[in-house]
Amino acid sequence: MSQASVASSPVEKMFDNMDIASTVTTPAVTRPSSPVPSLPPSPLPSGKHRVAVIGSGSWGTALAKIAAENVFKRRGDFHTEVRMWVREKQVNGKKLTEVINRTHRNERYLPDITLPKNLTAVPHLKDVVKDATLIVFVTPHQFLHTVLRELQRSNAITPGARAVTAIKGVEVDGTDISTFASLIENKVGTPCSALSGANIALEVAKGQFCETTIGTPGPVDSALWSAVFDAPSFRVSCVDDVAGVSLSGALKNIVALAAGFVDGLNLGGNTKAAVIRIGLQEMREFCMEFFEGAKPETFSNESAGVADLITTCYGGRNRKCAEEFAKSGEPFEVIEKRLLNGQKLQGTATAEEVNRFLVARRRQKSYPLFEKVYKISFENMSPKELFAGL
Repeated sequence: MSQASVASSPVEKMFDNMDIASTVTTPAVTRPSSPVPSLPPSPLPSGKHRVAVIGSGSWGTALAKIAAENVFKRRGDFHTEVRMWVREKQVNGKKLTEVINRTHRNERYLPDITLPKNLTAVPHLKDVVKDATLIVFVTPHQFLHTVLRELQRSNAITPGARAVTAIKGVEVDGTDISTFASLIENKVGTPCSALSGANIALEVAKGQFCETTIGTPGPVDSALWSAVFDAPSFRVSCVDDVAGVSLSGALKNIVALAAGFVDGLNLGGNTKAAVIRIGLQEMREFCMEFFEGAKPETFSNESAGVADLITTCYGGRNRKCAEEFAKSGEPFEVIEKRLLNGQKLQGTATAEEVNRFLVARRRQKSYPLFEKVYKISFENMSPKELFAGL
């Protein structure tokens, strides 16, 4: 790769003396001061890392906002422009990429949040990842295979690049199951970490204090992704448990559907607490049974575990749609279109994948909550039957 291919773009040169602060005030959080550690070297001739974000929904936009703010503060280590892949849509007769780049707002998914000026919306995937050394995957899980095929076809991934996935779900093939982190590694050849935690996208974008967990394959990845995402209001904890972080982020959405059924049946806190406890137990046992090297403390000690589960069972799209499902009896497909403004449910797809895997392994009876959520969602079982046999 030539030096010219990674030269600063005209867009980046504009950022050198620019105040890119958003209008959202980050809460003051007391934190011990410490020297900024040096980062592992970039494979680019410039010596700087470049961040790309594949996905621009509410969660993708919130993560891109944090990354753009952080890399601007570390201009010695990073190229200042962060590119975000946006599937082109029309917003009030105008292209969404043009709206984002002109107004610095994602009018479709986070309309009230002002984005940093060094965050650039790009409609073509190969242009987003060009010369990127750190790639964030945060598309709806239904589109991941399409994205990976395009990346393979275009051969656009920079040699030596690393990835992190914030996509929730699992990949099932008969009696085999894998995480999206391992799928990304296998398809495009990049080491892949996993990010998950008690993170409602709008609250993160507003700068409300929260924590997240990044499961990484090693200390180099931990250092790089901490530099990209750790902030006073977005506290990052890195653990060497990619599978545990991936699975907790996926399986908690099944439990959130159960919590939504509880709400839709107008049942109280005792019932929801019981469902959350049983769900956490099944999440941990599932991961320990089928993923060698997973660590039980990821579920009990990290934001990706119990904290994320609690948050998702009291807020978020899966709980919301499951509550409406229990109340109205409408199919999830109808509810999704009516309530989610173009976003996708993760819980129903994950429940279906996990049930298919457990049936193939003849282990579905060992995970009764997962099985009940599947049958309620897909086999016309009444939500009132959720609790029998738990």
